[in-house]
Amino acid sequence: MSAFHDPRQAPVPSSSPSGNDDAARPVIKVTGVVLRRASDGCVLTVRKRGTSMFMFPGGKPEAGESPEETGIREVREELGIELSAADLVPVGEWHSDAANEPGHGLHSHVFMSTVALTQTPVPAAEIEELRWQPLDGVEDVPDLAPLARWYALPTVRGTQS
Repeated sequence: MSAFHDPRQAPVPSSSPSGNDDAARPVIKVTGVVLRRASDGCVLTVRKRGTSMFMFPGGKPEAGESPEETGIREVREELGIELSAADLVPVGEWHSDAANEPGHGLHSHVFMSTVALTQTPVPAAEIEELRWQPLDGVEDVPDLAPLARWYALPTVRGTQS
């Protein structure tokens, strides 16, 4: 991904799988799920053990899994929340920099759950910490993963206005 000078300016998303120099670096495929809090619309972000960046619950697909199946399984494993494919709406698909794997690209599918959370879930598996993230001002949150900060949360915010 090319450098940019204005820290508030989002990197330009790739329009093809070969964008952002993905052909020249390893690419990690992941699915993330946006979970909203019923009371105020804040989004749940997670920090995995041994990392410093907050991101959406989710992860890498197992053999043969669709992006939706990956999101459903990962949310169940990481937070104990049961979702179905009918609970998920697509937010987008992006190519960006990986948050915790320097030199890697990320090919991400992001979904939003239509089921708003009324309680904070209990972290499980590799999840070390949970944080509720307001949609406003995400571009100013330095420990928010690039996918969430520059692409998915601004897209979610745009659909709410």
